[in-house]
Amino acid sequence: MARFDEATGWGIVAGEDGARYPLHCTAIADGRRMIEAGIAVIFHLTPGRSGQWEAAGVTPRLPR
Repeated sequence: MARFDEATGWGIVAGEDGARYPLHCTAIADGRRMIEAGIAVIFHLTPGRSGQWEAAGVTPRLPR
């Protein structure tokens, strides 16, 4: 998780390839409305509202 703005409900996540994707709070899989910045997450991509890819099904990555 690169960053998250709780006031707007939008954040940015980085993929394994280093590409960054927008994340809306409604894309968090467990229903919470925020994920802390710096937390590793797992997600898939979906076509977004603005025509670019967005993160979806976002869940925190469990430590190994």
